[in-house]
Amino acid sequence: MSHTREHWGSRLGFILAAVGSAIGLGVLWKFPYTVGNNGGGLFLFTYFICIIAIGIPVLIGELLLGRKSQRAAVGAFATLTEEKPRWKVAGWLGVISSFLIMSYYSVIAGWGMSYILMSLSGFYHNLSSTDMASVFQKLSESGSITVFWHFLFTVITMGIVLSGVRKGIEFWSKIMTRALFAILFCLFLYSMTLEGFGKAAHFIFYPDLARFKFSSVLEALGLAFFTLSLGQGIMISYGSYMRKQENIPQMACVIGFSVIIVAILAALTIFPVIFTFGFQPEQGTGLIFKTLPYLFAQLPGALVVSTIFFTLFVFTALTSAIPFIEVVATNLMELLGWSRKKAVLIVAASTFTFGIPSALSNSHEIFRDWQSIYGINFLDTIDNLVSVWIIPIAGLLTAIYIGWVLKRDIPKNEFPFGKKWHFYFLLWRFFIKWIIPITIFLIILQKSGLVDFDYIFGLSR
Repeated sequence: MSHTREHWGSRLGFILAAVGSAIGLGVLWKFPYTVGNNGGGLFLFTYFICIIAIGIPVLIGELLLGRKSQRAAVGAFATLTEEKPRWKVAGWLGVISSFLIMSYYSVIAGWGMSYILMSLSGFYHNLSSTDMASVFQKLSESGSITVFWHFLFTVITMGIVLSGVRKGIEFWSKIMTRALFAILFCLFLYSMTLEGFGKAAHFIFYPDLARFKFSSVLEALGLAFFTLSLGQGIMISYGSYMRKQENIPQMACVIGFSVIIVAILAALTIFPVIFTFGFQPEQGTGLIFKTLPYLFAQLPGALVVSTIFFTLFVFTALTSAIPFIEVVATNLMELLGWSRKKAVLIVAASTFTFGIPSALSNSHEIFRDWQSIYGINFLDTIDNLVSVWIIPIAGLLTAIYIGWVLKRDIPKNEFPFGKKWHFYFLLWRFFIKWIIPITIFLIILQKSGLVDFDYIFGLSR
Protein backbone atom coordinates (compact mmCIF):
# COMPACT_ATOMS: atom_id res chain seq x y z
CA MET A 1 0.00 0.00 0.00
CA SER A 2 1.39 3.44 -0.90
CA HIS A 3 1.20 6.14 1.73
CA THR A 4 0.75 9.83 0.94
CA ARG A 5 2.64 11.54 3.71
CA GLU A 6 1.65 14.98 4.91
CA HIS A 7 4.64 17.18 5.79
CA TRP A 8 5.24 20.22 7.94
CA GLY A 9 4.44 23.45 6.13
CA SER A 10 7.57 25.18 7.42
CA ARG A 11 10.69 24.65 9.51
CA LEU A 12 9.31 27.01 12.17
CA GLY A 13 6.10 25.02 12.29
CA PHE A 14 7.99 21.80 13.01
CA ILE A 15 10.21 23.43 15.65
CA LEU A 16 7.26 24.98 17.50
CA ALA A 17 5.28 21.71 17.34
CA ALA A 18 8.25 19.67 18.60
CA VAL A 19 9.17 22.22 21.28
CA GLY A 20 5.53 22.39 22.37
CA SER A 21 5.45 18.62 22.62
CA ALA A 22 8.63 18.55 24.68
CA ILE A 23 7.64 21.44 26.96
CA GLY A 24 4.70 19.79 28.63
CA LEU A 25 3.53 19.28 32.18
CA GLY A 26 6.88 17.63 32.82
CA VAL A 27 8.41 21.12 33.01
CA LEU A 28 5.74 22.79 35.15
CA TRP A 29 4.33 19.84 37.11
CA LYS A 30 7.17 17.36 37.51
CA PHE A 31 10.30 19.49 37.09
CA PRO A 32 9.95 21.95 40.04
CA TYR A 33 9.35 19.40 42.77
CA THR A 34 11.99 17.04 41.32
CA VAL A 35 14.54 19.87 41.53
CA GLY A 36 13.35 20.57 45.09
CA ASN A 37 13.64 16.95 46.16
CA ASN A 38 17.16 16.62 44.73
CA GLY A 39 18.85 19.66 46.20
CA GLY A 40 18.58 22.32 43.52
CA GLY A 41 21.64 23.52 41.62
CA LEU A 42 23.68 20.36 41.18
CA PHE A 43 20.61 18.44 40.04
CA LEU A 44 19.70 21.21 37.59
CA PHE A 45 23.22 21.15 36.14
CA THR A 46 23.09 17.35 35.86
CA TYR A 47 19.72 17.59 34.14
CA PHE A 48 21.16 19.97 31.54
CA ILE A 49 24.11 17.64 30.92
CA CYS A 50 21.67 14.74 30.46
CA ILE A 51 19.64 16.78 27.96
CA ILE A 52 22.76 17.58 25.92
CA ALA A 53 24.71 14.31 26.17
CA ILE A 54 21.87 11.78 26.24
CA GLY A 55 18.56 13.42 25.36
CA ILE A 56 19.58 15.20 22.17
CA PRO A 57 21.39 12.15 20.68
CA VAL A 58 18.31 9.97 21.28
CA LEU A 59 16.11 12.73 19.85
CA ILE A 60 18.29 12.79 16.71
CA GLY A 61 17.90 9.01 16.47
CA GLU A 62 14.12 9.09 16.73
CA LEU A 63 13.76 11.92 14.22
CA LEU A 64 15.95 10.17 11.64
CA LEU A 65 14.02 6.91 12.07
CA GLY A 66 10.82 8.75 11.26
CA ARG A 67 12.14 10.75 8.32
CA LYS A 68 13.95 7.83 6.69
CA SER A 69 11.01 5.46 6.97
CA GLN A 70 8.25 8.08 6.43
CA ARG A 71 6.27 6.03 8.90
CA ALA A 72 5.08 6.30 12.48
CA ALA A 73 6.72 4.41 15.38
CA VAL A 74 5.67 0.82 14.63
CA GLY A 75 6.00 1.18 10.87
CA ALA A 76 9.43 2.79 11.17
CA PHE A 77 10.97 -0.25 12.84
CA ALA A 78 9.16 -2.63 10.48
CA THR A 79 10.18 -0.75 7.32
CA LEU A 80 13.86 -0.14 8.06
CA THR A 81 14.62 -3.74 9.09
CA GLU A 82 12.00 -5.92 7.45
CA GLU A 83 14.11 -9.00 8.12
CA LYS A 84 13.89 -8.39 11.91
CA PRO A 85 10.18 -7.79 12.63
CA ARG A 86 10.55 -8.37 16.38
CA TRP A 87 12.01 -4.87 16.80
CA LYS A 88 8.53 -3.50 16.19
CA VAL A 89 8.02 -4.03 19.92
CA ALA A 90 10.04 -0.85 20.52
CA GLY A 91 7.54 1.08 18.40
CA TRP A 92 4.60 -0.52 20.16
CA LEU A 93 6.01 0.45 23.55
CA GLY A 94 6.08 4.06 22.36
CA VAL A 95 2.47 3.84 21.21
CA ILE A 96 1.38 2.24 24.49
CA SER A 97 3.20 4.86 26.57
CA SER A 98 1.55 7.72 24.63
CA PHE A 99 -1.87 6.13 25.10
CA LEU A 100 -1.38 5.60 28.83
CA ILE A 101 0.10 9.05 29.45
CA MET A 102 -2.80 10.73 27.65
CA SER A 103 -5.28 8.80 29.79
CA TYR A 104 -4.11 10.48 33.03
CA TYR A 105 -2.46 13.57 31.54
CA SER A 106 -5.88 14.91 30.61
CA VAL A 107 -7.00 14.44 34.22
CA ILE A 108 -4.14 16.60 35.54
CA ALA A 109 -4.65 19.14 32.73
CA GLY A 110 -8.35 19.14 33.57
CA TRP A 111 -7.53 20.19 37.14
CA GLY A 112 -5.54 23.06 35.60
CA MET A 113 -8.60 24.10 33.55
CA SER A 114 -10.67 24.03 36.73
CA TYR A 115 -8.12 26.27 38.45
CA ILE A 116 -8.45 28.86 35.66
CA LEU A 117 -12.15 29.13 36.40
CA MET A 118 -11.51 29.06 40.16
CA SER A 119 -8.88 31.81 39.83
CA LEU A 120 -11.25 34.02 37.86
CA SER A 121 -13.79 33.66 40.66
CA GLY A 122 -11.17 34.57 43.30
CA PHE A 123 -11.63 31.33 45.26
CA TYR A 124 -8.46 31.88 47.30
CA HIS A 125 -9.62 34.97 49.22
CA ASN A 126 -9.22 34.64 53.00
CA LEU A 127 -8.13 31.00 52.79
CA SER A 128 -5.26 29.66 54.89
CA SER A 129 -2.60 27.39 53.40
CA THR A 130 -4.40 24.42 54.97
CA ASP A 131 -7.73 25.52 53.53
CA MET A 132 -6.14 26.01 50.11
CA ALA A 133 -4.76 22.47 50.16
CA SER A 134 -8.18 21.16 51.14
CA VAL A 135 -9.71 22.89 48.09
CA PHE A 136 -7.58 20.74 45.79
CA GLN A 137 -8.38 17.70 47.90
CA LYS A 138 -12.08 18.42 47.44
CA LEU A 139 -11.64 18.93 43.70
CA SER A 140 -9.64 15.73 43.21
CA GLU A 141 -12.17 13.78 45.27
CA SER A 142 -15.09 15.12 43.25
CA GLY A 143 -15.43 12.40 40.65
CA SER A 144 -18.07 14.08 38.48
CA ILE A 145 -16.21 17.41 38.24
CA THR A 146 -12.86 15.74 37.52
CA VAL A 147 -14.43 13.53 34.81
CA PHE A 148 -16.05 16.62 33.26
CA TRP A 149 -12.73 18.47 32.90
CA HIS A 150 -11.01 15.25 31.80
CA PHE A 151 -13.62 14.93 29.04
CA LEU A 152 -13.41 18.59 27.98
CA PHE A 153 -9.63 18.56 27.69
CA THR A 154 -9.73 15.32 25.65
CA VAL A 155 -12.31 16.82 23.28
CA ILE A 156 -10.23 19.97 22.71
CA THR A 157 -7.12 17.91 21.99
CA MET A 158 -9.07 15.62 19.67
CA GLY A 159 -10.47 18.59 17.74
CA ILE A 160 -6.99 19.90 17.01
CA VAL A 161 -5.60 16.52 15.88
CA LEU A 162 -8.64 15.88 13.65
CA SER A 163 -7.60 18.80 11.43
CA GLY A 164 -4.37 17.08 10.38
CA VAL A 165 -0.69 18.00 10.52
CA ARG A 166 -0.64 21.45 8.91
CA LYS A 167 -4.12 22.79 9.63
CA GLY A 168 -4.35 21.23 13.08
CA ILE A 169 -1.10 20.34 14.86
CA GLU A 170 1.20 22.87 13.15
CA PHE A 171 -1.31 25.75 13.11
CA TRP A 172 -2.26 25.50 16.78
CA SER A 173 1.27 24.69 17.93
CA LYS A 174 2.48 27.95 16.38
CA ILE A 175 -0.12 29.88 18.37
CA MET A 176 0.10 28.04 21.69
CA THR A 177 3.88 27.58 21.86
CA ARG A 178 4.44 31.27 21.16
CA ALA A 179 1.83 32.15 23.79
CA LEU A 180 3.51 29.73 26.19
CA PHE A 181 6.86 31.50 25.84
CA ALA A 182 5.25 34.94 26.16
CA ILE A 183 3.25 34.06 29.28
CA LEU A 184 6.18 32.32 30.94
CA PHE A 185 8.52 35.25 30.23
CA CYS A 186 6.00 37.75 31.68
CA LEU A 187 5.63 35.65 34.83
CA PHE A 188 9.41 35.41 35.07
CA LEU A 189 9.72 39.21 34.91
CA TYR A 190 7.10 39.46 37.65
CA SER A 191 8.98 36.93 39.82
CA MET A 192 12.14 39.06 39.53
CA THR A 193 10.39 41.74 41.59
CA LEU A 194 9.78 39.40 44.54
CA GLU A 195 11.93 39.33 47.67
CA GLY A 196 12.64 35.63 47.32
CA PHE A 197 14.15 35.86 43.83
CA GLY A 198 17.74 35.98 45.13
CA LYS A 199 17.23 32.96 47.38
CA ALA A 200 15.57 31.12 44.51
CA ALA A 201 18.45 31.86 42.14
CA HIS A 202 20.93 30.63 44.77
CA PHE A 203 18.93 27.46 45.36
CA ILE A 204 18.57 26.75 41.64
CA PHE A 205 22.14 27.43 40.51
CA TYR A 206 24.30 26.76 43.58
CA PRO A 207 25.75 23.19 43.47
CA ASP A 208 25.08 21.65 46.88
CA LEU A 209 27.59 18.78 46.99
CA ALA A 210 26.39 17.70 50.43
CA ARG A 211 23.04 16.70 48.95
CA PHE A 212 24.45 14.89 45.94
CA LYS A 213 23.21 11.35 45.36
CA PHE A 214 24.02 9.00 42.53
CA SER A 215 20.31 8.33 42.13
CA SER A 216 19.83 12.06 41.46
CA VAL A 217 21.88 11.65 38.28
CA LEU A 218 19.59 8.87 37.16
CA GLU A 219 16.54 10.93 38.18
CA ALA A 220 17.84 13.78 36.02
CA LEU A 221 18.29 11.46 33.06
CA GLY A 222 14.80 10.04 33.47
CA LEU A 223 13.38 13.58 33.65
CA ALA A 224 15.32 14.51 30.50
CA PHE A 225 13.62 11.63 28.66
CA PHE A 226 10.20 12.63 29.99
CA THR A 227 10.54 16.34 29.16
CA LEU A 228 11.90 15.67 25.64
CA SER A 229 9.03 13.27 24.81
CA LEU A 230 11.48 10.42 24.14
CA GLY A 231 10.54 6.74 24.18
CA GLN A 232 6.93 7.64 23.41
CA GLY A 233 6.90 7.35 19.63
CA ILE A 234 6.21 11.08 19.34
CA MET A 235 9.45 12.25 17.78
CA ILE A 236 9.47 9.31 15.35
CA SER A 237 6.04 10.40 14.10
CA TYR A 238 7.05 14.07 13.99
CA GLY A 239 10.26 13.10 12.16
CA SER A 240 8.19 11.31 9.51
CA TYR A 241 6.60 14.66 8.62
CA MET A 242 10.02 16.30 8.07
CA ARG A 243 11.36 17.10 4.62
CA LYS A 244 14.66 15.66 3.39
CA GLN A 245 16.44 19.02 3.32
CA GLU A 246 15.94 19.68 7.03
CA ASN A 247 19.05 19.40 9.25
CA ILE A 248 18.04 16.86 11.92
CA PRO A 249 20.98 17.40 14.35
CA GLN A 250 20.46 21.16 14.17
CA MET A 251 16.71 20.84 14.77
CA ALA A 252 17.28 18.46 17.69
CA CYS A 253 19.68 20.95 19.32
CA VAL A 254 17.14 23.76 18.94
CA ILE A 255 14.50 21.62 20.64
CA GLY A 256 16.84 20.47 23.41
CA PHE A 257 18.13 23.95 24.26
CA SER A 258 14.59 25.36 24.11
CA VAL A 259 13.60 22.88 26.81
CA ILE A 260 16.59 23.99 28.91
CA ILE A 261 15.60 27.66 28.58
CA VAL A 262 11.99 26.96 29.51
CA ALA A 263 13.08 24.80 32.47
CA ILE A 264 15.23 27.65 33.81
CA LEU A 265 12.42 30.18 33.31
CA ALA A 266 9.91 27.86 34.98
CA ALA A 267 12.19 27.32 37.99
CA LEU A 268 12.90 31.07 38.28
CA THR A 269 9.15 31.72 38.08
CA ILE A 270 7.96 29.19 40.66
CA PHE A 271 10.71 29.15 43.30
CA PRO A 272 10.82 32.93 43.98
CA VAL A 273 7.16 32.73 44.99
CA ILE A 274 7.94 29.82 47.33
CA PHE A 275 10.95 31.50 48.96
CA THR A 276 9.22 34.87 49.29
CA PHE A 277 6.80 33.39 51.80
CA GLY A 278 9.23 31.06 53.53
CA PHE A 279 7.90 27.78 52.15
CA GLN A 280 10.12 24.77 51.52
CA PRO A 281 10.93 23.79 47.92
CA GLU A 282 11.05 20.06 48.74
CA GLN A 283 7.34 19.59 48.14
CA GLY A 284 5.68 16.91 46.07
CA THR A 285 3.16 16.99 43.26
CA GLY A 286 0.86 19.16 45.37
CA LEU A 287 3.19 22.13 44.77
CA ILE A 288 1.22 23.35 41.75
CA PHE A 289 -2.30 22.91 43.09
CA LYS A 290 -1.94 23.14 46.87
CA THR A 291 0.87 25.61 47.55
CA LEU A 292 1.15 28.02 44.62
CA PRO A 293 -2.50 29.21 44.67
CA TYR A 294 -2.10 30.19 48.34
CA LEU A 295 1.12 32.03 47.57
CA PHE A 296 -0.39 33.76 44.54
CA ALA A 297 -3.16 35.04 46.83
CA GLN A 298 -0.55 36.92 48.87
CA LEU A 299 0.75 38.81 45.83
CA PRO A 300 -0.53 42.06 44.29
CA GLY A 301 -2.83 41.32 41.36
CA ALA A 302 -3.49 37.81 42.66
CA LEU A 303 -6.44 37.17 40.31
CA VAL A 304 -4.44 38.07 37.21
CA VAL A 305 -1.24 36.26 38.27
CA SER A 306 -3.05 33.06 39.25
CA THR A 307 -5.21 33.01 36.11
CA ILE A 308 -2.23 33.60 33.82
CA PHE A 309 -0.18 30.89 35.53
CA PHE A 310 -2.87 28.22 35.17
CA THR A 311 -3.53 29.31 31.58
CA LEU A 312 0.19 28.65 30.99
CA PHE A 313 -0.23 25.28 32.73
CA VAL A 314 -3.10 24.27 30.40
CA PHE A 315 -1.26 25.51 27.29
CA THR A 316 1.79 23.41 28.15
CA ALA A 317 -0.48 20.43 28.73
CA LEU A 318 -2.28 20.91 25.43
CA THR A 319 0.85 21.30 23.27
CA SER A 320 2.17 18.00 24.61
CA ALA A 321 -1.18 16.17 24.65
CA ILE A 322 -1.68 16.73 20.92
CA PRO A 323 1.11 14.28 19.91
CA PHE A 324 -0.13 11.63 22.37
CA ILE A 325 -3.34 11.23 20.37
CA GLU A 326 -1.52 11.82 17.06
CA VAL A 327 1.01 9.02 17.69
CA VAL A 328 -1.59 6.37 18.45
CA ALA A 329 -3.94 7.53 15.68
CA THR A 330 -1.19 7.68 13.02
CA ASN A 331 -0.08 4.13 13.78
CA LEU A 332 -3.67 2.88 13.50
CA MET A 333 -4.07 4.76 10.21
CA GLU A 334 -0.98 3.08 8.78
CA LEU A 335 -1.49 -0.41 10.19
CA LEU A 336 -5.26 -0.72 9.73
CA GLY A 337 -5.87 1.66 6.83
CA TRP A 338 -8.27 3.82 8.85
CA SER A 339 -9.10 7.40 7.94
CA ARG A 340 -7.73 10.15 10.20
CA LYS A 341 -11.24 10.95 11.46
CA LYS A 342 -11.99 7.35 12.45
CA ALA A 343 -8.60 6.79 14.08
CA VAL A 344 -8.61 10.04 16.08
CA LEU A 345 -12.20 9.60 17.30
CA ILE A 346 -11.53 6.04 18.45
CA VAL A 347 -8.24 6.94 20.14
CA ALA A 348 -9.74 9.95 21.92
CA ALA A 349 -12.73 7.93 23.11
CA SER A 350 -10.45 5.11 24.26
CA THR A 351 -8.03 7.34 26.20
CA PHE A 352 -10.96 9.11 27.84
CA THR A 353 -12.58 5.83 28.85
CA PHE A 354 -9.35 4.30 30.12
CA GLY A 355 -8.65 7.54 32.02
CA ILE A 356 -11.91 7.44 33.99
CA PRO A 357 -10.36 5.32 36.80
CA SER A 358 -7.56 7.92 37.03
CA ALA A 359 -10.14 10.69 37.22
CA LEU A 360 -11.92 8.79 40.01
CA SER A 361 -8.72 7.62 41.75
CA ASN A 362 -9.12 10.06 44.67
CA SER A 363 -12.88 9.77 44.97
CA HIS A 364 -12.68 5.95 45.20
CA GLU A 365 -15.88 5.63 43.19
CA ILE A 366 -14.26 2.80 41.26
CA PHE A 367 -11.59 0.29 42.32
CA ARG A 368 -12.15 1.23 45.98
CA ASP A 369 -9.45 -1.09 47.26
CA TRP A 370 -6.85 -0.20 44.63
CA GLN A 371 -4.65 1.93 46.90
CA SER A 372 -4.80 -0.47 49.83
CA ILE A 373 -3.71 -3.33 47.55
CA TYR A 374 -1.13 -1.60 45.33
CA GLY A 375 0.06 1.12 47.73
CA ILE A 376 -0.74 4.06 45.41
CA ASN A 377 -3.87 5.19 43.59
CA PHE A 378 -4.73 4.25 40.00
CA LEU A 379 -3.40 7.47 38.43
CA ASP A 380 -0.02 7.17 40.17
CA THR A 381 0.12 3.48 39.26
CA ILE A 382 -0.19 4.25 35.54
CA ASP A 383 2.28 7.13 35.86
CA ASN A 384 4.84 4.87 37.56
CA LEU A 385 4.27 2.07 35.04
CA VAL A 386 5.04 4.45 32.19
CA SER A 387 7.91 6.45 33.72
CA VAL A 388 9.70 3.60 35.53
CA TRP A 389 9.27 0.82 33.00
CA ILE A 390 7.76 1.52 29.58
CA ILE A 391 9.57 4.75 28.58
CA PRO A 392 13.05 3.65 29.77
CA ILE A 393 12.69 0.22 28.14
CA ALA A 394 11.44 1.81 24.90
CA GLY A 395 14.37 4.24 24.99
CA LEU A 396 16.82 1.40 25.66
CA LEU A 397 15.49 -0.71 22.78
CA THR A 398 15.51 2.29 20.44
CA ALA A 399 19.14 3.11 21.27
CA ILE A 400 20.22 -0.53 20.82
CA TYR A 401 18.27 -0.75 17.56
CA ILE A 402 19.84 2.39 16.08
CA GLY A 403 23.34 1.64 17.33
CA TRP A 404 23.55 -2.12 16.75
CA VAL A 405 20.76 -3.32 14.44
CA LEU A 406 20.15 -0.53 11.93
CA LYS A 407 22.57 -0.50 9.00
CA ARG A 408 25.20 2.19 9.56
CA ASP A 409 24.57 3.89 6.20
CA ILE A 410 20.93 4.64 7.04
CA PRO A 411 21.54 7.13 9.88
CA LYS A 412 24.73 8.39 8.18
CA ASN A 413 22.77 9.40 5.08
CA GLU A 414 20.29 11.31 7.25
CA PHE A 415 23.09 13.48 8.66
CA PRO A 416 24.22 16.59 6.72
CA PHE A 417 27.27 16.28 4.50
CA GLY A 418 30.70 17.71 5.31
CA LYS A 419 33.73 16.94 7.49
CA LYS A 420 32.29 18.74 10.51
CA TRP A 421 29.09 16.75 10.41
CA HIS A 422 31.01 13.51 9.82
CA PHE A 423 32.81 14.10 13.12
CA TYR A 424 29.51 14.75 14.88
CA PHE A 425 28.07 11.61 13.32
CA LEU A 426 30.93 9.51 14.72
CA LEU A 427 30.50 11.13 18.15
CA TRP A 428 26.73 10.62 18.04
CA ARG A 429 27.10 6.99 16.98
CA PHE A 430 29.53 6.32 19.85
CA PHE A 431 27.03 7.72 22.36
CA ILE A 432 24.05 5.91 20.84
CA LYS A 433 25.92 2.56 20.80
CA TRP A 434 27.62 2.64 24.18
CA ILE A 435 26.92 5.52 26.57
CA ILE A 436 23.16 5.80 26.19
CA PRO A 437 22.21 2.09 26.49
CA ILE A 438 24.39 1.74 29.60
CA THR A 439 22.96 4.82 31.30
CA ILE A 440 19.35 3.88 30.50
CA PHE A 441 20.01 0.39 31.85
CA LEU A 442 21.28 1.97 35.10
CA ILE A 443 18.09 4.02 35.30
CA ILE A 444 15.97 0.89 35.02
CA LEU A 445 18.00 -0.85 37.74
CA GLN A 446 17.73 2.10 40.13
CA LYS A 447 14.10 3.06 39.48
CA SER A 448 12.92 -0.53 39.71
CA GLY A 449 14.64 -0.99 43.08
CA LEU A 450 16.76 -3.87 41.83
CA VAL A 451 19.90 -1.92 42.76
CA ASP A 452 20.42 0.95 45.19
CA PHE A 453 23.38 2.92 43.84
CA ASP A 454 23.20 5.40 46.72
CA TYR A 455 23.93 2.55 49.12
CA ILE A 456 26.62 1.08 46.88
CA PHE A 457 28.47 4.38 46.59
CA GLY A 458 27.85 5.28 50.24
CA LEU A 459 25.71 8.31 49.34
CA SER A 460 22.46 7.31 51.00
CA ARG A 461 21.22 9.64 53.66
